[in-house]
Amino acid sequence: EPLMSDQLSRKRLLETKHAHERRGIVYMSRVPPFMKPNKLRHLLSKHGTVGRIFLAPEPESVRAKRKAMKGNTGKNFTEGWVEFEDKKVAKRLAAQLNSQPIGGSRRNAHYSDLWTLKYLSGFKWEHLTEEIAYERAVKEQKVALEVSAAKRERDFYLSSVDKAKAAEAMESRRAKKRKAGEDGG
Repeated sequence: EPLMSDQLSRKRLLETKHAHERRGIVYMSRVPPFMKPNKLRHLLSKHGTVGRIFLAPEPESVRAKRKAMKGNTGKNFTEGWVEFEDKKVAKRLAAQLNSQPIGGSRRNAHYSDLWTLKYLSGFKWEHLTEEIAYERAVKEQKVALEVSAAKRERDFYLSSVDKAKAAEAMESRRAKKRKAGEDGG
């Protein structure tokens, strides 16, 4: 009995591995304003089975500036990656749709926007998550460096203030001694 389930799990593992190897990633260098992952999935699923989607959010400073100018307060994305279950579909889609209008009805917000798609040969989803983790680690390291530099500046400033206060106190004592010497002499 254990042999049968062992064979099934090996078979399932091989099938999963094969399915994983068949997947293809398409890079979207520009995401049209206010296009959300669900809308992107809806538009691309007409061409093939869409797996995972990752859209990089715009920097918070850009969004804050847009909000301050009384612009749209929605979330925008700068670039994105779309995983298709079949790499052949991904290659064909990138070749056919790149630089083509997104289209749809004229009332569609993305009617006049163009697709900016590129098939990433040999690129797997794990590469993307590794890159994101690396960028996050670099960002955290930069923040830690900035914090430590700010602490050093603060400590230097405080020590300078303490030295200035000590020098002032010494000068005031000397002035008192001189004044006491002049009064007594």
